[in-house]
Order: sequence, then C-alpha cells, then structure tokens
Amino acid sequence: MVQDTTTGASAPTRNFFARKSVDEIIAENHLEEGGNFARALGPVSLTALGIGGIIGAGIFVLTGTVAAKFAGPGVVISFALAGLVCAFVALCYSELAALIPVSGSAYTYTYATLGEIFAWIIGWDLVLEYGLGAATVAVGWAGYFNRVLHGIGIDLPPQWTTAYFSEAGHVGAAAGHGFFNLPAALVILALSLLLARGTHESSMFNNFIVFVKLGVVLIVIFFGVSYIDTAHWTPFVPENTGEFGHFGWSGVLRGASVVFFSYIGFDAVSTAAQEAKLPQRDVPIGIIGSLAICTVLFVGVAGVATGVVSYTALNVPDPIAVAMDATGASWMAWTVKIGALAGLTTVILALLFGQTRVFYSMAHDGMLPPVFARLHPVYKTPAISQIVVGVLVAIAAGLFPIEILDEMVSIGTLSAFALVCGAVLYLRRKNPELHRPFRAPGIPWVPFCGIFSCLALMGALPIETWIRLFVWMAAGLALYYFYGSLRTRRR
Repeated sequence: MVQDTTTGASAPTRNFFARKSVDEIIAENHLEEGGNFARALGPVSLTALGIGGIIGAGIFVLTGTVAAKFAGPGVVISFALAGLVCAFVALCYSELAALIPVSGSAYTYTYATLGEIFAWIIGWDLVLEYGLGAATVAVGWAGYFNRVLHGIGIDLPPQWTTAYFSEAGHVGAAAGHGFFNLPAALVILALSLLLARGTHESSMFNNFIVFVKLGVVLIVIFFGVSYIDTAHWTPFVPENTGEFGHFGWSGVLRGASVVFFSYIGFDAVSTAAQEAKLPQRDVPIGIIGSLAICTVLFVGVAGVATGVVSYTALNVPDPIAVAMDATGASWMAWTVKIGALAGLTTVILALLFGQTRVFYSMAHDGMLPPVFARLHPVYKTPAISQIVVGVLVAIAAGLFPIEILDEMVSIGTLSAFALVCGAVLYLRRKNPELHRPFRAPGIPWVPFCGIFSCLALMGALPIETWIRLFVWMAAGLALYYFYGSLRTRRR
C-alpha cells in the first residue's frame, strides 16, 4: 500500500501484471471461510456435462447451414477439422484443470501465467462465451419449442415469441415488431433456479437429458444410414464457385470455422473442477471424453443428413428433421425435434453453470463484488450469482435475436482458448517441477498448434465482430480499472 498525500489514507497500489502461484491458488480455494463447493461430480457426470454443453444447436442446425452454403457433403470434413482444433485445446485444458483444480477455468489459468490484467480480459471474454452463448442457444431452443407447439395446434402470440430488436418481418406486418421472446427467457430462468438448487440435482437432470438426446442422435445415425443414397455424396466436395469459402476446399475450411461454435461447451467441464470428486483424474476424463464422443457423433449425423437428401435442401432451421422426413418415417421428425429441445436445454444448463463458476473465481479474487463468491449455506452453490446471471441472460435472450447474439460468442471463446494453450507452455517452462497428474502430450507442438488454429479462426471472423469485441473490451477494462484493480485481494 502507498500513502495518499491528500487524505493521509492508504491508497492501493496497482500491479496490473501481478501473478498468483499455483500453490497460492489451490490454498486459497481450499481454505475459503464459509465452506466450499460440494464435491458431487464423478467422471460420468463430468463427461455428461461436457456432452450436454456440446451437442445442441451445432448438430441440429449448423450441419445443414454449412452443408448448403459452404461445404456440401464436405461438412463431414469440416466437423472433423474443427474437432481437431478443439482436441489441441482440450489436451491443454486437461493439463491445467488437473494441475489447478479450481472453478475459474481459463481465467484462473491466465492469472497464474500472464498476470492479473490478462486474467481479467479472459474472464470478461468468457462472459461472451458462457453468458451470451446461453442466450443464443435459448433463442434457438425457443424456435424449436414454438415449432413443437405449432405441430399440436398451439400458436403463441408473435409479440411474445420474437425479440424486440428483431426486424418487423419476423413477426408479420400486422404485429409491427416483437416485444419479448418469452419462451427463451423462461427456459433461462427455469434452468438458473435448478442450478441454484444444487449441483447434484442439476447434474442428475443433465445426465437424464443427455441420455435422451444421445439416444435421439444414435437413432438418427443408425436409422438414417439405411436410407443413404451415395449419389448425394458426389461430388463429396463441390467445385468452388470462384469465391473463397463457397464450396471447394476453401468452403470446407470456412465450414470448419463456422461449425467451431458447435464444440463450445467442452471447456465448461473445467469450471466444475472444485465440484469434482477426484478432479485430477475426473476432469481430464470429462473434457477429452466428451469432445471425442461428440466429434464422432457430429461426423456421423453430418454424413447421414447429406447422404439421405441433397445438401442443397438443408438450408433450413431444422435440417435433421428434413432429412428424416425424406425417409418417409414421419415419427422421426418428431423424434428429432424432441432431441433438439433436449440437446439445447443441456447446452444452456452447461453454459449457465460455467458462467457463475468463472464469476465465483473473479469475485473470490476481489475483481467482482463479493456477492458473486457467496455460496448458499445449504445447497453449496453460488445461488445469488446464479439468479443474477440468469436474470441478465434471460433479458438478453428476450430482447435480442440470434443473429446479433451469436456473432460475439466465437471470438471470445477463441481468444480464451489461445491463452489456455499459452498458459501450458508458460508453466512448463516456468515451473517444470510441479506435479502434473495429467500431462498434455507433444509439448510444445500441441499448444503451438492450438494457438495457431485459434488465431487463424479469429482472423476469419468479419470486421464487425472485431469492432464489437473492442467496444466490449473497452467497457470491461474500464470496470477493471475503476473497481477490480482497486479491490483485488493482492493489494
């Protein structure tokens, strides 16, 4: 501390690059007054949490979009490439989650390596991934929910199913513009209450829903494979139209950058490290296991969808249902819709879970108000934080359309992933003596590949996304400068 000459009081010093040691991070989180999280999650629940966070809008929506617009049947390769990029990152996440088994994910890992201000930047980026990601998926969930209601003869008023900032045409000329997407907001609030109630209860719910949607995905693959017409796969990579990213191999690469959004969610497993029974063993299993399972399923569904119908017919909101309709089995379309609702529900659950755990760590360090680090005395969850975050995310889901929300999610995630890979390299060099229960193979090439891949995908994003990111980061840095940097525990 330094002396404030105008008041005589002690004024906090600022060290924007202060770092925490790994031992310090672990000690603080285990000795926190008022108790700690309940350790209720084993490897099965953690793998289910990862699968719940991954299988959702990507497999049920983006498969058709990418096939029809960019890659054709080559969307299968796009999913494989995106999965490979995530595999580099997943190995790095696994090493750090086992080494630093606390709830802060990339935020905490960056605090131990690059320092406080970079930790804040990543924490602020993760709000884009988890908070806006949950809002984005909730809007997609509402779209499927409304189609299911329509199928049984129920149509909600369009003003209450369309975001306020959507274009007027989304709800019809007579209605003007939407007022609030009520189903999207309500599903956020319901899942927030479930998460506040307890990790064990929400984990049981998540496991059940993951079981349902895995069953639906496997039915699609094994039922649909007998209806594949290989003529639909010829050519497997359609000829480029003359514009980069529109079919050809450039289209496959662009498709990989688009379907990358499908894989967002496996890193939420790392935020559950403080609630894992044996985090050094179980968290790497959850991260790597969920990513491997989902990559295989993504490739399988993409292959079936483009084999059953022409890829040109898949540019619709429910492409997998369209593919199943083409089999002549009408019951399959309903099965897919139910699976989509289940899939999107668990994605929202995983993202809301991850958001509050990152906020918990940031508040634990003093960079956010202490209410975000307060655990419920009975449920052992950050219940107040969960409700506050849930309300804010519900408002965003109700007011903004999906095309505005989803533009910000990928860039925040990619920047966090790149720094996670960098953190592994730093700690291997700076603290080689640390006991690492899980060691990422191929050092330094795996982290280098992860960093390069993430930066390449970020570079492919449009300039508008970068401008929005700079505005978002400016707001975050102002909050850090005037609040977080003055109250952090390291002062």
